[in-house]
Amino acid sequence: MDMEICWHGRGGQGVVTASEILAETVVGEGKYVKAFPEFGPERMGAPIRAFTRISENPIRVHTQVYEPDVVIVLDGTLIGKVDVTKGLKKGGVIIANYPGTPEELKAALGTEAECHTLDATKISMEEIGRPVANTAMLGALVKIVPGIVRYEALELEIVSKFTGKLSEKVIKKNLAALNRANREVA
Repeated sequence: MDMEICWHGRGGQGVVTASEILAETVVGEGKYVKAFPEFGPERMGAPIRAFTRISENPIRVHTQVYEPDVVIVLDGTLIGKVDVTKGLKKGGVIIANYPGTPEELKAALGTEAECHTLDATKISMEEIGRPVANTAMLGALVKIVPGIVRYEALELEIVSKFTGKLSEKVIKKNLAALNRANREVA
């Protein structure tokens, strides 16, 4: 499976962390990966992107992702402000933290691409108590893109990544957000 992902969000929302968690999970499953952010001196709240390349073979490309297979939008307020569909491959998929239906997202983006929506901010607030949607969006990704990584491996990586940084209680809340998003993504 060769796949390129472009993540869109705002500084401080966990875009880079989500990309890193996915990358570490991919490595743990024996695949090759490159994951990196694209940002300069932006402040908290400024639009940022991150990229993830996944392959069964060594990756020799070291540039940003120009033609993603998957676009993940962590902040629905970017819809209409940032061209999140730019370069999306034919047959590509968009997964957005967006309270509307997939059809409403398609209309808002002016695209015919396959769209999936999830109110990840609501899930994050209800499960974690903070509007940080990164773990919820990872849950949605694993459901929408079968075979990208095993769900159980993603859970283990989240525990590993956050152990020592977050309390056990907060880690469990992130796992609850991951699970709920995996069930609720449309």
